[in-house]
Amino acid sequence: MLNTTLCYIERDGCYLMLHRIKKEQDMNHDKWVGIGGKFEDKESPEDCVLREVLEETGLTLTHMEYRGIVTFVSNEYPTEYMHLFWADGFTGQLRECDEGVLEWLPKQQLRAIPKWEGDEIFLNLLEERVPFFSLKLQYEGDRLREAVLNRKPLALRGDPAE
Repeated sequence: MLNTTLCYIERDGCYLMLHRIKKEQDMNHDKWVGIGGKFEDKESPEDCVLREVLEETGLTLTHMEYRGIVTFVSNEYPTEYMHLFWADGFTGQLRECDEGVLEWLPKQQLRAIPKWEGDEIFLNLLEERVPFFSLKLQYEGDRLREAVLNRKPLALRGDPAE
């Protein structure tokens, strides 16, 4: 079991995204993700996201919201509890990241970039300003097999229910 944070930092209709291309053996290799990482001992979700954002970007968050928890279940990786944040206030200068390339991407462009299938679901929840939520995403390899929002199953692309 793993606890992580992920933050979508917004500025001028764009999110700061990380294209994960620099690390060997990276489960996120060549995918675009928000900013975040693993908890260290004794950290709260807020402690972790603040530290990870500073380490990966050089930015200090000044306004953020804890928006939800995403449970990732996989046939290949340990279960992960990802604490999801959104932020629109920060100070500092963006710097190079050793895990990939940082880029401000327009929100509408996010649908076209390589990312985990389930990311689309929680990006929509952020955009719709859904109150604090619990989202469970079940993967087989890179394929999303089930999504459950607040205990209610969601229809997936290609499902007959759509």
